Amino acid sequence: MTAVPSFGVLTAPEAWRTVDVISDLHLKPEEPATFEAWAHYLRSTSANAVIILGDLFEAWVGDDGAAPGSFEAHCGAVLDDCPAELAFMRGNRDFLVGCDFLARHRVRDLADDPTVLEWGAQRIVLSHGDLLCTADVAYQQFRRQVRSTDWQSAFLARPLAERQAIARQMREHSEARHAANAPADYAQADAALARQWLHAANSRLLIHGHTHQPADHDLGDGLTQVVLSDWHIDARTHRAQMLRLTADGARTRIDL
Repeated sequence: MTAVPSFGVLTAPEAWRTVDVISDLHLKPEEPATFEAWAHYLRSTSANAVIILGDLFEAWVGDDGAAPGSFEAHCGAVLDDCPAELAFMRGNRDFLVGCDFLARHRVRDLADDPTVLEWGAQRIVLSHGDLLCTADVAYQQFRRQVRSTDWQSAFLARPLAERQAIARQMREHSEARHAANAPADYAQADAALARQWLHAANSRLLIHGHTHQPADHDLGDGLTQVVLSDWHIDARTHRAQMLRLTADGARTRIDL
């Protein structure tokens, strides 16, 4: 049985009435329409807070990559323009986003995955979701390696151009792997583990991304697992969805 991780805690201020949750935007210069949709949404949201559950960026090789004029710096400017409070949890693509970048753009760092959102009487478990995909043994081994302090220190010590080249190679490997396997083969969240998490957190609702398979799953005993949509907009595809939560416990998926 997989061990249940320790939970971080995010306590919502009393003033919060509406919270939006998004994930898996995979922002990159090659998809300007996705970026523009995200920028418009973030600058115009009426929510009190926006929580980003990982993979905001397609890749992140260190905060020094957000140099003036870069795509990453442009993304930071959008974060600055958001009227809502922002919180960010790292995903499997942007796990190297640093505290400095988040602090610079007034984004709350959700360093613990999973984290429990305490909001009035509600206790909501938030996760990127990759930890739940226990059947993907190779990825879980990779995750443990790249989340280690030693690996990250060694990687960040490399020149920026070298890190960017490594990130491109890793994305190409990932895309080839996904093309060779159906999503059901590598990106299914473990329902039994999800139930364990909820019981351990004294919660009835789990929200996560990562799998790119948006759905609401009844886990039994009044427990619910909500999987967020990824974002992808081009000439043939338009996926841009957020989950709106309210202080009275309602939740609504909204296509943007």
